[in-house]
Amino acid sequence: MDTKAIKTLQPIEYKPIGVIYSPFKEPKGVPIQSSAAKGVEGKIEILPEYQNGLKDIEGFSHIILIYHFHMAMFKGLMIKPYMDNKTHGVFATRAPSRPNPVGLSVVRLIKRESNILFIENVDIIDNTPLLDIKPFVPEFDARDNCRIGWLSKNIHKLPSARDDERFAR
Repeated sequence: MDTKAIKTLQPIEYKPIGVIYSPFKEPKGVPIQSSAAKGVEGKIEILPEYQNGLKDIEGFSHIILIYHFHMAMFKGLMIKPYMDNKTHGVFATRAPSRPNPVGLSVVRLIKRESNILFIENVDIIDNTPLLDIKPFVPEFDARDNCRIGWLSKNIHKLPSARDDERFAR
């Protein structure tokens, strides 16, 4: 490992580009993935200085949201995720408890009105700071022959899995 490169790493700061609104006011009960949040509607308010960046977004049916888990607390590198009763390394999970609390969700874009995006399949807590948006492109984002590790024994739990506040502040 290049210790010189590690010594030069500096803290990174991000500024939110907007806010995600949803019906979920607290972590408890939130679906743990957007694919399990079918029909849950929300909206995104993009700050005025970033509105021009939305040009042509309405041509995409789905978007990837990258956001800050503002209500999650880091619980360590070994955690018990929602769909298992065994501990796993945090990087082998999608739990919100992370060294850098960054979330990712693929949501359906219903429509855009000025700087407001109306979305569906929302698994995000109300008033979540939005860091970035990327268009979802199946040819870029979907993969064949994927392995899903420890989740293969638990993926059947996804439709009913909900946040139980184990990672909340």
